[in-house]
Amino acid sequence: MKKQTQAIRIQAKRSHNREHSVPLYLTSSFTFEDSEQGRAIFAEEIPGNIYSRYQNPNVDEFVEKMCMLENAEAGLAFSTGMAAIFSSLAGLLKQGDHVIASNALFGSAIQILTKITAKWGIECTFVDGHDIKAWEAAIKDNTKFFFCESPSNPGLDLIDIAELAALKKGKDIVLAVDNCFATPILQTPLDLGADLVLHSATKYIDGQGRVLGGVVCGKAEYIAEIRFFARHTGPSLSPFNAWILSKSLELLDLRMQKHAENALALAEALQGHPAVQAVKYPFLKSHPQYELAKKQMKYGGGILTLDIKGGFEKVQKLSQLLQIVSISPNLGDTRTILTHPASTTHSKLSAEDRAAVGITDGLVRVAVGLEAIEDLKEDFLNALNQL
Repeated sequence: MKKQTQAIRIQAKRSHNREHSVPLYLTSSFTFEDSEQGRAIFAEEIPGNIYSRYQNPNVDEFVEKMCMLENAEAGLAFSTGMAAIFSSLAGLLKQGDHVIASNALFGSAIQILTKITAKWGIECTFVDGHDIKAWEAAIKDNTKFFFCESPSNPGLDLIDIAELAALKKGKDIVLAVDNCFATPILQTPLDLGADLVLHSATKYIDGQGRVLGGVVCGKAEYIAEIRFFARHTGPSLSPFNAWILSKSLELLDLRMQKHAENALALAEALQGHPAVQAVKYPFLKSHPQYELAKKQMKYGGGILTLDIKGGFEKVQKLSQLLQIVSISPNLGDTRTILTHPASTTHSKLSAEDRAAVGITDGLVRVAVGLEAIEDLKEDFLNALNQL
């Protein structure tokens, strides 16, 4: 079956009630037929549910769908995307290990790598993500982990995942790619040589700004190590959130096509506006990595950035003039959202670090929603014309 069909048809096993839609398994624990069954399940001699911190039918269904979409051997769900990132690092690394990461990462990921794992003696070197030679030059004998986003948040920088994967050939290095912006509909990093792919399921996987969640998919040997860490530290996804996320995957393909269609049309409409210094979108020919985007991604995604002339003062005015656009730090919603990274999601970075990844005081991230494109164009043009 095609992936779109599987995203709809993969379901937890029906109960004796013969339900068409999978029910919610809101239970903390599961019963055993007798003590011997309990012993055998705990000993992993036979499969079975034990406790919803370990696994749950709703969570298992969501993970199965994500593994199918990402072409992964195994996967694990988490309470948030940051829990997925942290657990992957903590589950696979030890004191004395070295990480190489793109300098264009979500702000909280940078905080983990510079302030949390660093306390445990795990070193991190940040490099210009799309400079493959910089990655190669940073490799040490104790390098164990590559971590990147493509496209990056918020600057929409792309990394040639296949080239990056080639660098670790013959080395004991795990390549993890945050695929949040692209989703498995636009690209599948595991097919390009990555070992792990991570998502904040809070974003496009949910698609309506309702619940938090995270997931990591990839090679079974790495997922097993991460699972051990997660099982005993407890960053588990709730069954209710998993039920929401699994249902949302049924429409992910259609939603991502429309997000991308709207985003490209809006980017083209705003390009060259006198109030805007620059418009950046992967499928605009003006994007510096346009050819890589067309090679690596099916669509350009639902995110674009605008660099507003006049800095934060004009951004503040723009946020007041827009009529149908939400001002929020989130993305991936049906509703279009505008975010000012320098004062919100990346505010904890120094001005120098923000400048290094193109986050100016005038940069805004626009997560283009599913509204009628005519309304979005009119709203943005009316606001920008008043600037």
